[in-house]
Amino acid sequence: MNLKKSFSKLSRVERLKYLQVKKLLIQKDIEYLQNSASSEMLDLSESFIENTIGCFSMPLGIVPEFYMDKKEYTVPMVIEESSVIAAVSKTAKWIRASGEITTRVHGQDIIGQIQFGKVKDIHLCEKLIEEKSNEFINMANQLVVPNLVARGGGVNYLSVRKIDRDNRIDGAKMLVVHVYMHPCDAMGANLINQVCEFLRDPLEQLIQEKASMSILSNLVDSKLTEANIIIYNIDNNLGEKIAEASLFAKQDQYRATTHNKGVMNGIDAVLVATGNDWRAVEAGVHAYAARSGQYRAITEWSIEKNNIIGKIIAPIVVGTVGGMTKSHPMAQINLKILNIQQSDELSRLAGAVGLVQNLAALRALTGEGIVRGHMKLHIQNLIVSITASEGEKKALKTMAEDFLKINGKITQSDIMNLLRQLRESHSKTLRN
Repeated sequence: MNLKKSFSKLSRVERLKYLQVKKLLIQKDIEYLQNSASSEMLDLSESFIENTIGCFSMPLGIVPEFYMDKKEYTVPMVIEESSVIAAVSKTAKWIRASGEITTRVHGQDIIGQIQFGKVKDIHLCEKLIEEKSNEFINMANQLVVPNLVARGGGVNYLSVRKIDRDNRIDGAKMLVVHVYMHPCDAMGANLINQVCEFLRDPLEQLIQEKASMSILSNLVDSKLTEANIIIYNIDNNLGEKIAEASLFAKQDQYRATTHNKGVMNGIDAVLVATGNDWRAVEAGVHAYAARSGQYRAITEWSIEKNNIIGKIIAPIVVGTVGGMTKSHPMAQINLKILNIQQSDELSRLAGAVGLVQNLAALRALTGEGIVRGHMKLHIQNLIVSITASEGEKKALKTMAEDFLKINGKITQSDIMNLLRQLRESHSKTLRN
């Protein structure tokens, strides 16, 4: 099939036909994609991304009775990995019975950057910008984000950073103007980008230097979310093992990477459910984890008296208005389930869920190990992927759980062998 017009100009039906003519998909695949969501959602997807051919569904689950700051939440989580929701639910129940979760947010401003790549007299530039900063702030607030100012937000201040150019000998340095803006309950990416692009011209005219780029930063260390967990009178052996596992993740970047991935299992699942930019938060959290010069755990656990205490502090910038949170029906439904309107409350909840998931993982790792617990929940995934009757799948699940108890692990090959045994046994019974 030769395209007579740009692929992006084709209708969704024409795009699917293109893939079929190219022999990349068969008719069954086309039908599945056409039925991958409601016609309303498929049409809406055209406004979200380019070259849409369908919708990719992700499982949506619920953690009930999640208590944070003495308030109960029902938490929607979107994730494809088995055991995460079960682990958060089980651990939240443990905390509810024996401890508590408290949270707070430090700061309110997100960050935008206007970069000047080669500046000779950096001290003069810094002085000029400092003298004019209030004027620039007022201009941005009045001309770019007046509606945000009316809601209590807006640009609050500017700062200047000086960055070496890789020890080059021309004497020039990078100058970066940081723009700090309170986005209220929006994530604020588009707004801060608009502000930075607006301020670019007057800054260039002021310091007589050419700006290289204007863009937000996802390392928002000016607005940090903190969540704390305390569990009272914990078993000393368990508490010491969790604290030791925490120390390992703090000191070793190889362990820290997997440790933090587990934390993000919880945070990302909440962000995806509410239509937030989980990739931006991921980037910010990982950058913050490396702020010391070594990548470290984003959480910390310690024993104080007979209590285990955990903490996470991280940049978790989210929104409850605008963007996908406003336009995606599922995001709106999940925000209703959460009963959250303020972005700070959502960021605190995401941080708390991440910390709870981290505690669940450390408890499993220092106890029975991650494989046994994970595999028990993974059995259903293994069974779903095979061709078998509903009756066979029900019987197979029991056989697979017994197999796991004896062997400590189970694979797709084991599932197929168990199915073969089940069918041979059934066939033998029929012959007799």
